[in-house]
Parts: sequence; structure tokens; C-alpha cells
Amino acid sequence: MKSIWIINEYAGSPYHGMVFRHYYLSKELLKLGYNVTIISASYSHLFRSLTVVKKRFTFEIIDGINYLWIKVPKYKNSNDKKRVLKWFIFSIYLFFISIKKLKKPDYILLSCPGILITIPSLYLSKKFNSHLIFEVRDIWPLSLIELGGYSKNNIFIKLLSFCENLAIRKNDLIISVLPNYGEYLKEKGFDKKFIYIPNGIDLEEMQKIELLSEDIKNQIPKDKFIVAYTGTIGKANSLDYFIEAAKILKDYEDILFLIVGEGGEKERLKKIAEGFDNIKFLPSISKTMVQNLLFHVDICYIGWKKLKLYKFGISPNKIFDYMYSGKTIIQSIDTKNDPISLANCGINVEPENPVAIADAVLKFYNMKPEERKKIGDNGRRYVLENHTYDKLAFKLYKILK
Repeated sequence: MKSIWIINEYAGSPYHGMVFRHYYLSKELLKLGYNVTIISASYSHLFRSLTVVKKRFTFEIIDGINYLWIKVPKYKNSNDKKRVLKWFIFSIYLFFISIKKLKKPDYILLSCPGILITIPSLYLSKKFNSHLIFEVRDIWPLSLIELGGYSKNNIFIKLLSFCENLAIRKNDLIISVLPNYGEYLKEKGFDKKFIYIPNGIDLEEMQKIELLSEDIKNQIPKDKFIVAYTGTIGKANSLDYFIEAAKILKDYEDILFLIVGEGGEKERLKKIAEGFDNIKFLPSISKTMVQNLLFHVDICYIGWKKLKLYKFGISPNKIFDYMYSGKTIIQSIDTKNDPISLANCGINVEPENPVAIADAVLKFYNMKPEERKKIGDNGRRYVLENHTYDKLAFKLYKILK
């Protein structure tokens, strides 16, 4: 039985919270005969609940998957400086992992963001004579430069750049959830190939739909045309323009803009939306409730900032949740090879353009329901054919063989 270690300090599970990708891939790899260990941090601002950790390492088995939790300090939010301290502590502790409870790895997959783990991952791959796989979920440090406003000459950014270049040069295989990551490699001057394995959906979980609580359900109007965003409310989600689009359409009394979730930008956005009855905020809901929520909406929305970063592609989990729901989607982004365009299940509009968002809403608003359904069905069909985790894991399985 081959063994694979997945190192991702944000890796969670349906019981803890995001990030879910490696839990779903691991479930499928188990079925294909692999022994899988996920090595994650004991704390993430994306977790809803935490495992109790008292020692440096805590071992746990979750749905057949080995989890090794590394104890790290807690921090307040994604902008807290203690988060950087957590990165360093997690990376340092990786050097001291033993195999008392773990099977020696045939493969070690280091997943970025979390690029500081490059050096200890290389050390572990040498120590255990393992193949090293570099997986790119977000491009770091480019994401920090463009989204966080950091200078390329910042000492910490230079350290991250060094680690990124090292990971690209020293791996046995590169995987990315970004379809155009090859363009980034060329721009960086690397003559390297990569394998595209995007995010997706877990069919077993999708079929375990949990009903909304009565409190949430009663806050969703039944007589409105609802345009909804669900998920994290952060800077990268570009929701200012979604709210501005709602203000443009304030005279359409039967159109409601719904934002469901939590995040660092929520309170600021609520203040911006004050006085507009066509904008509503709801708290976050469990992942198993998302499909039930989407049943009550007419259009799903996702937005991005106007950044060079996104030309290399996107693969957010919420897009695949949207597509599975069979609802039409409005996306504001400047990219190519994105799932919505490939599936023909919605409209792409210019990013940071509230007028374009409002126009797209009106286009679907004026469309016959059966026409909208036909477009939404394109998305559901596409995600079932291309983005289920059993298919994605099998693709990885064939590559590893």
C-alpha cells in the first residue's frame, strides 16, 4: 500500500471547516488503496471548530484519514501579525515529525499557500526518500503583493519568493488548481510542465442536504428575485461592487441582493449598505445547508478584483457549489478557461464594474424562468462530468502510478 503525506496548514474537514480539498481527495485516494496522512495546523481562522491539542503533535483518524495536527498559536483574523508567527512555527515543527504512528511516505505533497513549508518538505522528502509534489492553490507571494499591497522588495516577500522558486525547481511533479498556471511558470522563466487538478464537489456530501434552520429560512423572502453571494466575506471577494450594483437597482422592489457568510469585511460592508432595503446580510451556514439555501435563490454571484493575478485562472469551491445547484451565475472577472465560460452556465462581466453587474442581473431578471433553467442545467451537467472528487482523485492516482 503506497503512502502519501499531504502538508497543508489550512487543511480541515467537514467537521472543522475549510479548507476541504484534501479531505475529499484523501477520501477517494483511500478507496484507491492509498494510506493518506494530512498534516495540518491546530488553528486556522477558517476553522469553525478545533481539535483539542495539548502536545506539539496530535494524531487523529477522521473518516479513515490520518490527521497529524501541529500545535500553533491562535490569532484574531487573517490580518493578525500572529498569523505570520504561526507560519514559522508550523514550518519549524515539520522538521521534527517522526513516523511512530505514521507510515513512511512514498509521496509528500506540499500545498501552497503556506510556501514557507518548502524547506522542511524538501528535508522530509530527502529523509524518507519520497517523491515531492508541489501543489499550487494560490500563487504566493504574488497574491500577497497584489491583494495585500506588499512591495516586491519587502524582506519577507523575498523570502517567500525564494521558497517558491525552490519548490518549483526541486519537485518531482507540479499540480495546480489554476488552468493557466503554465503561463505563470513561463513568465517566471521556468521550462516546467504542470498537471491541472482543479477543485470540485463531493457527491456523497452533496446528497446529504441539511435543511435551513427556521430562523434563516424565515429571513429569505418568497416573493423576491434573489441574487445571492455565499461564502467568506473578505477583501478578495470584491463585494463592494456587488453592493453598488444593488444600489443602482434600488428601484426594482422585487430584486433582493443577499450576502450569506462571515468575514473581516462584513461589518464595513454592512455600513456601506445601510439604508438600502434591497440588500440583506445573513450569517454563515454549514456547508451541508448551502444547496438548500441556493434552492431559494434565482442567481448566484461571485466577484474578483481587477488584478493580473487572476489571468492565471481560478478554481474556487463556491463556483462548483453554484454549478451543482443548477442556478445561473454572474461572475465579474478578467480571465480565461474559467468553469463558467467553459460550461456556458452564466455571464462573465468586467471586474470592479457595478454597472456591468447590474446589467447582468437585469438580463437574467427579464429572462423566462425556463431559459434561466437551461443555462443553469449546463453548469450542473458540466460539474458532474468534470469536477467530482472521485474523478479528480483518479486523475492524481494515474499520475502517481
